[in-house]
Amino acid sequence: MNFETVIKKMEYLKFQHTPTILQELTDTAIKEEQNPLQFFDKLLGLEIDFREERRIATSMKISGLPKGMYLDTFDYMFQPAVEKNKIDYLSSCDFIRQKENILFFGPPGVGKTHLAAGLGVKAVEQGFSVIYYTVEELLSHLKKRSDVPVSKQRRQSYVKNALVVLDELGYQVMDRTETHLFFQFVNARYTKGSVIITSNRSVKDWVGIFANDQMATTAILDRLFHRSHIFNIDGNSYRLKDFQLMQNGGAQKE
Repeated sequence: MNFETVIKKMEYLKFQHTPTILQELTDTAIKEEQNPLQFFDKLLGLEIDFREERRIATSMKISGLPKGMYLDTFDYMFQPAVEKNKIDYLSSCDFIRQKENILFFGPPGVGKTHLAAGLGVKAVEQGFSVIYYTVEELLSHLKKRSDVPVSKQRRQSYVKNALVVLDELGYQVMDRTETHLFFQFVNARYTKGSVIITSNRSVKDWVGIFANDQMATTAILDRLFHRSHIFNIDGNSYRLKDFQLMQNGGAQKE
C-alpha cells in the first residue's frame, strides 16, 4: 500500500483537507512516535476543523451579516450601559433554542448593530441558520411576494432561518401596506424562530413608525416583547468618538 492508494480512499470518503497533508502528518507521527490512535485522532481533528471553518465562512457569506462586528471587539468600557454578563449569557444562543427575541434600543452610533451582528456571528458558529436585513431590505422582499401570506413563504430566509437580525427599525415610516406586511413577518416567526431587532426609536414612538396604527403597533409589540430580552443603550456614539479623535489628532498636528 502506498500514499496514493490511501489518498484515493480518503477522497472517496470526501476528506477535503487531510489528503493534501498526509505525507507531512505521517512524517510528524513517525518523528514524535505517535501510536496509531494518536495519529488517527489528529488526522480526524484537522479534517473536522477544516470543514468547520469552511462551514462558518460559507454561512457567514450567506447570512449577509456586517463584516468585522464581533462580540469580543465591542468596547464595554466606552458603553457601560450594556451589561456584558447579559450579552455573554445570550452568546450561548439559548435564546434561539427557546425561540426568544432580542431588542436593542438607543440613538445612532451606540453599538446596537455591532451587538446584534456579534450575536449573529455566535449563532452561525454554533450551527444556526442566520440572515441579516435592514428594515428597508426586508420590506422590499415582503412587497415582492405580497400576494402570498408570509406564513406560507416557508422557503424564504426571513421565515425558515433560525435567527433573523433586523437592523434600523425606525429610520423610515411605514405605510399601512408595509405595516401589515411587517406584522405578518413578526406573526410568522412568533414562537417559531428568533428575531434580533435594533431601533433608534423608543417603544412609545413605535406607533409613529407603523402608519400611526395603534392596533397594528400593539399586535406587533405583543408578539415581539413576549419572551424577549430588551436592552436600552443610552450612551455616546462610537462614530462621534472616532470623529473627535480624528479632529483632535488633526488639531495636534496643526
